[in-house]
Amino acid sequence: MGVLRHVVFPALRLVVWTVIAAALVWLAFGRGDADLGGTEAAAPSVELTPPETTVTTGDVTNTVVLTGTVADDAAVEVRSTGAGEVDDLRVAVGDAVEEGAPLVDVTVLEERPDTTETLPDGTTTTVPQDPVATTEVVRATADGTVTSLPVLEDQVVSVGDVVASVSPGTLSVSAPLTQEQQFRLLEPPSEATVTVPGGPAPFTCTDVSTGVPEGGEAGGGDAAAADPFADPFAGAASAPTGAEVTCRVPPDATAFAGLSAELELTAGSAEGVLVLPVTAVRGSIGTGDVWLVDPGTGEAAQTQVELGLTDGTQVEIRGGLAEGDSVLEFVPGSDTVEDPYAVGPFG
Repeated sequence: MGVLRHVVFPALRLVVWTVIAAALVWLAFGRGDADLGGTEAAAPSVELTPPETTVTTGDVTNTVVLTGTVADDAAVEVRSTGAGEVDDLRVAVGDAVEEGAPLVDVTVLEERPDTTETLPDGTTTTVPQDPVATTEVVRATADGTVTSLPVLEDQVVSVGDVVASVSPGTLSVSAPLTQEQQFRLLEPPSEATVTVPGGPAPFTCTDVSTGVPEGGEAGGGDAAAADPFADPFAGAASAPTGAEVTCRVPPDATAFAGLSAELELTAGSAEGVLVLPVTAVRGSIGTGDVWLVDPGTGEAAQTQVELGLTDGTQVEIRGGLAEGDSVLEFVPGSDTVEDPYAVGPFG
């Protein structure tokens, strides 16, 4: 029994463990080669093909929707047209006046040249002449309501001094423009459709104009320079520029200063024209670049095209491509790319 316990059983245990180890080695290496005919499994490969889009025919309407504010039109400053003393204030603050109405009288002393007289003894002498007093009437330059009279009677004023302010009592709607919107409104329409939330039905706003307001600053001020390490082009298209669009509220529209308003401006439309997604074009005004795909080789070559209207989603192609041409759907190197592994909105 001692021989079995100390010699035979340990030897059998060693043999069993050796067989198990050999079997595991064969399963891990030998069987894989045998099942695959002695060849190694090929490494998987993924070939990503940039998505393409086709030039099609469609309609483009360049409509820009902005959020703005209703404001009182600025008062018109009336300046003195004569130098002298204020003789009479013809109106008071709050009075309604029409264009041409007298506001302030200014007494202007007109100097006269000295005269020469001959005395009885034959000598001559110079005789000074008293100045001639005339009244210069300063008149309103627009219809409205007198909002200020910053002068007093007997006050001395010079030509160009402000003697009154007249508010036209009209309203305007103004809205800030981003860089992209400013390019799309290079030729703004003469009218806009304005909607005041909670107010009247949408109405037509006239005298549309764009530009930097008085006292404003083009380029959005120093906000972009606050971070010296920030990318100067990041978000540039959607950044405010300091420019704004303004239109005049018609007299029969009910609105009040300080209310918010939505402006809708349509600056041109085209029907049955060649179009591409804006993601496929580098540039948006005048000319742009696309990457035209060769149908034979599949290679994409940079090609210049002539651009027309855009609605922010697609852009009109006026030259450089034909209907049916294939181009890369996304400009190479742009931030707008498609994830080929996306499986859904949460993937």
